[in-house]
Amino acid sequence: MRASAARYARALLDVAIKESDPLAAEQDLAMFVDLVQGHQDLQRTLANPVVSAGAKRAMVQQILDRVKMSSPAGKLLLLLASRGRLELVPDVLAVFRERLMEYRNIVEAEVTTATPLAPERVAELQARLATITGRTVTMSAKVDGALIGGMVTRIGSTVYDGSVATQLAKVRSRLVDRS
Repeated sequence: MRASAARYARALLDVAIKESDPLAAEQDLAMFVDLVQGHQDLQRTLANPVVSAGAKRAMVQQILDRVKMSSPAGKLLLLLASRGRLELVPDVLAVFRERLMEYRNIVEAEVTTATPLAPERVAELQARLATITGRTVTMSAKVDGALIGGMVTRIGSTVYDGSVATQLAKVRSRLVDRS
């Protein structure tokens, strides 16, 4: 299912870049997902295999008309409804957001420290990560006292572990190996 969602998301981004604003397409898609997830009856109806694709398409068209959505995201939603693939929309949104970040040259970093970081330290760290990656960095910070000190930074699938807990584990491992 994720592969299909990736194809639709890639196509949506290509069209949104050429015809409109990719950020608006992301907002439109997110609004539709939130709307459907916020109304259980609508969610059940759109997921029900007994309801015809034509009826689902008509429901989606009514929703798009009410929220005044005519962007490429709206066209994609109608296409997915016609093909009976509306269950892909949340995955399409997730993949679209990933691709949009790549297109905008933005990378997400998750920093975990033993104690909370001061706001100026967060800004400094964000600037350093931007320099290292050559991209704009959006950063989230978490606290985990088990680190003892230092920090662990995750950027995509890459982890930079400078925590005291990891350093102590390495020292312990070396001492055990020498015994």
